[in-house]
Formats: sequence, structure tokens, C-alpha cells
Amino acid sequence: MWYAVVGYLGLVAVTSLVSFAAYGFDKRRAATGGRRVPERTLHLLAFLGGWPGAIVAQRRFRHKTRKVPFLAAFWGVVVLHGILVGAAAYMLFGGGAGR
Repeated sequence: MWYAVVGYLGLVAVTSLVSFAAYGFDKRRAATGGRRVPERTLHLLAFLGGWPGAIVAQRRFRHKTRKVPFLAAFWGVVVLHGILVGAAAYMLFGGGAGR
């Protein structure tokens, strides 16, 4: 079952890179007045596992750090992701499914 852990970590790595790039792109567009990345897209990337990259990008680019409604939704998504991953881990490793 280690493949599930490796697969999950791979998913987190890839989606974190994509999320980091999306924040950087959005910050650049915010500065130049171009078309922005929808907040819904940023939240979806975080939910799919890109939240570590999003946190790094928020600090690196100083982007979306003062918008309280965005941050509340972001942290809600992170908590929801954690709950779902925890439940899946319990089902796979904690004795939920196969016992």
C-alpha cells in the first residue's frame, strides 16, 4: 500500500507546482491589468493537493495575503482536503475497509 502514499505525494508535488505557477501568473496579471486567474481555480488547485504550493506562492509573491474572504475559503479548502485525505488513509491503513 506504499504506492498509495507515493501516488498521493506525487499528486501533491505536481499540483503544488501548478498552484505556485498559477499564483505567480495571477500576480503578474494583477500588476499589468490582464485577465486574472479565477479564485475558484486557485481554490480547486488547493483542494486537489496544491495547497502547499499555494501557501509558498502567497508568501513569495505577497499575493492574496490580505483578502480575508479569500483566505477564509482557502483555509476551509485546506481543512476539507485534510479531512478527506485522513478519511482515505484511515480506510486504507487504519482498518476501515478490509477488516
